[in-house]
Amino acid sequence: MSHARALSATFAAFAIAAAAALLPVQAQAGRSCEQARPTPALVARGMELAERTSQALDASGARVVILARAGQDLGKYGLRYSHLGLAYKTDAGPWRVVHKLNQCGTAVADIYRQGLGEFFLDDLWRYEAAWVVPAPAVQAQLMAELSGPPGRLVRLHAAPYSIVSYAWGQKYQQSNQWAIETLAAAMEPATIGNRAQAQAWLQFKGYEPTTLRLGPLTRLGGRVGSANVAFDDHPNDKRFSDRIETVTVDSVFAWLPRAGLGAAPVTLKLQ
Repeated sequence: MSHARALSATFAAFAIAAAAALLPVQAQAGRSCEQARPTPALVARGMELAERTSQALDASGARVVILARAGQDLGKYGLRYSHLGLAYKTDAGPWRVVHKLNQCGTAVADIYRQGLGEFFLDDLWRYEAAWVVPAPAVQAQLMAELSGPPGRLVRLHAAPYSIVSYAWGQKYQQSNQWAIETLAAAMEPATIGNRAQAQAWLQFKGYEPTTLRLGPLTRLGGRVGSANVAFDDHPNDKRFSDRIETVTVDSVFAWLPRAGLGAAPVTLKLQ
């Protein structure tokens, strides 16, 4: 797989730099280590989706979008998309995506900067892209965040990862959660310096997480079977009444237009 830029969470006091690293095949949002390497046909399919997405984004006139993929089948939870990132058009022309990925089989994650091809080569469940074009003022703030010093993008990053992390907690942080907390920090850079402040801004703006109805057997099985699934950050009254509140792509896409922060979602699906 091609190179991606990992934005490390540790920086020297007087020299902040992104570490260039080969993105491991297993660096995937919420995935196990058991999947096979993609076949040439799947690679071609992913690259076709990336090319068509790039063309559509160019035609939109946007400089920044909130971009999603369908990496897992979440239909039983009423969800269509599994993972989102912050995509922006570089001065050189190509689009880049900044997003959070966990290492397979672990509860540790990092922030990566990739091309669209890499973003859509992650063993997709469905070859479909979706995005929201933010309002112009939101795009401007996000572009400053995405094109600024690498340290800005990781200041709210928390390495401990759970795919079902509590939307209003700070013990873990999943990929979609990092993205909207970073959006919050971009909108209020002078006043938001930690995750609690970012979450307060999201609540003020009316963001509502998805409530997953997971019974005790499902919760127990997930915790025992996967290092990247944990429920101990959820309030007891919600956890033991089978209400798991977490950040999903679908909830973010519903919220952005409602809050006046972006347009309605656009989808692109390969036949």
